Amino acid sequence: MAQERPTRTYTALLLAALVVALAAAVWQAPNGNWDWALLATLLALSTISDLLSVETESRMTISANFLALITAIVFLGGSPAALIGAISISIAWFRIRESPTGLIANLLTFTAVPLVIGIGFDHLVDATGTNPSDVAFYVYVFGAFVVGILLNFAMVAANTSYIRRTPLMGMVRTVMLPMLPSELAAALMAVGVAFLYSQIGLAAVGLFGIALITVQYLVGALIKSQERARELEKRSNELASFQVGMLSALLRTLDLRDQMTARHSAAVARYSRAIAQRAGMSRQEEELVHIAALLHDIGKFILPDRILKANVPLTDEDWMLIKRHPQQGARVVSSLDGYGPVADIILAHHERIDGKGYPRGLEGDEIPELARIISVSDTYDVMTARDSYRTPMSSQDAIAELRRVAGAQLDARFVEVFIELLEGKDVSFQHGEAADFEKELALEARIAETASPEGSSSRFQVAGVQSP
Repeated sequence: MAQERPTRTYTALLLAALVVALAAAVWQAPNGNWDWALLATLLALSTISDLLSVETESRMTISANFLALITAIVFLGGSPAALIGAISISIAWFRIRESPTGLIANLLTFTAVPLVIGIGFDHLVDATGTNPSDVAFYVYVFGAFVVGILLNFAMVAANTSYIRRTPLMGMVRTVMLPMLPSELAAALMAVGVAFLYSQIGLAAVGLFGIALITVQYLVGALIKSQERARELEKRSNELASFQVGMLSALLRTLDLRDQMTARHSAAVARYSRAIAQRAGMSRQEEELVHIAALLHDIGKFILPDRILKANVPLTDEDWMLIKRHPQQGARVVSSLDGYGPVADIILAHHERIDGKGYPRGLEGDEIPELARIISVSDTYDVMTARDSYRTPMSSQDAIAELRRVAGAQLDARFVEVFIELLEGKDVSFQHGEAADFEKELALEARIAETASPEGSSSRFQVAGVQSP
């Protein structure tokens, strides 16, 4: 977390602004409607809402006290509303124990905003001659709520941005925007409360109290749900990144035994991703075939050095071991959470269109599409690479061989897609010697990782925010 920086000068400025706001509230006090029964009821609701506020994991506090303040603004005026805001914030401080600078900032916000909105609302109602029997009156109530929210958020965001060096736009994106739907719902509720109070009086405030706590609970649950979703996504991506790193370590270990394995895996991954992209597959399928191709030969761990190095003719028993490597690779990969689809592709990458492949003898459309893509890439790289078990072919000779086995060993559609790619690319793409395992792995790591969601340490209130 960035280091906090409340300075004495800054705190003194906040304190001076608070003194001015309090003085203005006292000056405007004679213009208020000091209905002590309503004031006491709204103060109690505001205070209870603050004391029962929900604190989230990102240090936000959810409270619905602004609904009480809006009701006070509409029926009591700016000064009484400012008094309610100041008292409820002061009482809540005994539970939260925020910093002195934070307390002053919150007192300033919850004194100044109700006062300014209250004065503006009274002037607007007087200038237009509206009263609670007019539709326009409730439009003004809705507008007062929205303006109050924006002003409240602007003051708190500016304070938090300075103290915690938090980007202002980041707070707008992570705090304000997700809450807009609930804020608009709260504004409509404020309109409803104002209408009920104008019709049945103080009894409506009891109904309002129930609604107040209900909204607070629902919004608190919404925020926590969003936090859990972000945390789950973060953990999932961290796990994916860890798993890719672990599997890459296995491949590097295998490469120490067999120098061609990592390069070959990188080449097949690069070719397969390009084929999937040219074939019009989704971004998700491109990523899936890329990681499966990187890991397609990981099952070769079971092979002894004499088979991996291929210095002697292979026996029937050796070929039986070789034909087990897709199963062993799939078994290793499938043990990792979320890698089932990758394992399915690895298991099928040596199947043939004519059903003569291994390990299950699948044919045609029974073979997963992405496994058919890897088969094409795998076959081409083995034929053209200098570090393979055979004398390398030229790209043109390999293309001719791909066409010869298309429809029997390989999927003819993906063969032609790959040939189009090869004919349109330069020599470095046509020959996989230049394939860089670290580069392909880094691409996979960028896919897996995710930026930590920007958190806000400010205290957030339903239709009202408080500084840290």
